[in-house]
Amino acid sequence: MYHNGMMTSCDNGNLKRLKILLLAGALLISPLASGFLPAQAPMRLSPDEAVDRALRNNLGLESARVSTGTARRAAGLAWNQFVPTIDLGASLLRLNSAPPGMTLPLPPPAGPIVIDGGSQWMIAGSLSATLNLNFAIFEDMRRARMEHELGLISYGKARAQIERDVRKAYHNMLLLQENVGLLSGSLENADRQVQIAQANFNAGLAPELTLLQAQVARENLRPVIDQAEGGLRLSMMQFAMFLGLPHDTEFELVPVAAGISPIPLDTAGLISRAAAGRPDVMELSQNIRIMNSIRQSSRQRLFSPTISLGWNADPTFRGPWWDGISDFDNWNQQSGALRVTLGFRLNGLLPFGVERQGVQALEDQIRIANIGLAQMIRGTEIEIHNLVLMLERIQISMEVLEQTVALAERSFQLTEQAYRAGLIDLLQVQNAEQSLRQALVQLHEQQFNYLNGLIDLEYALGVPFGTLASTGSFD
Repeated sequence: MYHNGMMTSCDNGNLKRLKILLLAGALLISPLASGFLPAQAPMRLSPDEAVDRALRNNLGLESARVSTGTARRAAGLAWNQFVPTIDLGASLLRLNSAPPGMTLPLPPPAGPIVIDGGSQWMIAGSLSATLNLNFAIFEDMRRARMEHELGLISYGKARAQIERDVRKAYHNMLLLQENVGLLSGSLENADRQVQIAQANFNAGLAPELTLLQAQVARENLRPVIDQAEGGLRLSMMQFAMFLGLPHDTEFELVPVAAGISPIPLDTAGLISRAAAGRPDVMELSQNIRIMNSIRQSSRQRLFSPTISLGWNADPTFRGPWWDGISDFDNWNQQSGALRVTLGFRLNGLLPFGVERQGVQALEDQIRIANIGLAQMIRGTEIEIHNLVLMLERIQISMEVLEQTVALAERSFQLTEQAYRAGLIDLLQVQNAEQSLRQALVQLHEQQFNYLNGLIDLEYALGVPFGTLASTGSFD
């Protein structure tokens, strides 16, 4: 028993020494490991860099880019309608019976080719080229270029939508960040008020209730800050995924100057600009032009003649099989010819025919599209009016809020001084601090609302983003 006890004691001692060695090794390895795996710094991202990354990684935009390339290739090769249709073929055939007056050649040499009582197999080739010419071809070539232009307009519209959404999301994250900063400042103020209450309580200038109220007010701010920080993290996760980055990517946002000078806005000039440059209006107008081109092409096919150019050759070889297949004189032409045909479809003259009804239906669609275009332009006018009025109201609100913030800051400073001297209670200080924070939050919201309103206005006008904010006009 003693021997076993000694062995157990030795084992425990060895185990302790082993744990100490492992702990020392871990302490030595930890700095090295931290040197090999440094903490990843947040990605510094400006609005322009965010837009560029979103444009490169957006799958929907990639689809629009491929479609635009297809339209560009079709427009560049629109002349291929003048390339004739060429067919090449070969046949092995045998006549069921000899046509009347047909002179059969001499019996071929003995072999597997002659079967069924002397019936003869033949080899026939065919080569044909056909080209149909109509005035509609030139309209089709013109429409191919118009469809390429439509693809460029649609691609530009998709880019503008992505850039608009990215810039507004960036501003919203900055606003959340500003609110988190304001709440952190409020927490610092609350902590300072606790210190003042503690000093006044120790000096006998304030009751314990005042100290407890200051501590409760400070602790109540912590979950509010946690909630605001959680909302900011969620917004950054969504923003990272929109840019094609891992969802846990951390960003360092570049501040945006929200306090911009007032911009004079000419509503009439803006409306006329939007009617010509708005992406939605341009896209629908181009679609109407394409529909008119399709109508013109359909009418030309119905009411203009078609010239068909054709040429075909059908050399046929009958024999002798073994020695004469390479002799060109043994290949005879059956129906090879060069043809020039002028044709006119009479169905186009029938007002109740399918073709005429198709053209009529297309004309109805064009009228509906023109009505939709007029409604879109009218809606654009209303949207421009609303945006301008909203920006003017925000501008007035910012001017008032700037004065309110200045007054609230002065009021908070005086209130805190009086509280420090024990002249007023804590509630008045908290009310003054809350009024200041609310005024600052409202001011920041209006500043970013103004920037986002300018972004919406620039999108409606079809001008590059930042034009109004940088120059104050769209000229």
